[in-house]
Amino acid sequence: MKDFEPKIIGFLCTWCSYAGADLAGTSRIQYPSNIRIIRVMCSGRVNPMFVVNALQQGADGVLIGGCHPGDCHYQHGNYQARRRITMMKKLLEFLGIEPDRVRMTWVSAAEGRKFAQVIEEVTEDIRKLGPMKQVRRKNEW
Repeated sequence: MKDFEPKIIGFLCTWCSYAGADLAGTSRIQYPSNIRIIRVMCSGRVNPMFVVNALQQGADGVLIGGCHPGDCHYQHGNYQARRRITMMKKLLEFLGIEPDRVRMTWVSAAEGRKFAQVIEEVTEDIRKLGPMKQVRRKNEW
């Protein structure tokens, strides 16, 4: 289990979190390479099925990054995302998936160092949870 390196999918808002990731890269700030980034226009556009699909197809964790509350370029998208995450965690629990495999964070375009710190924390948290197990339905034998 010590050799386990988690696969993490990151859905990042193009205006803030993705720009923060870009700043971390251009500033040569080191962070784990476990994340695969998918750029979305707004964190509010991340469909819960995207998260479930990522976990079903082999991701060990999912990170959703958005603008800080009050700074969304689409006015209320980050608030929508926060509400969806709350409901999504209940759905994941119902499906037998640890809700801690999904995390939401706020990172602005000027917070490259914070982005790297978040990636380190998420990677370590997922590493502690271990690999994603295929979920069997209760009625399956």
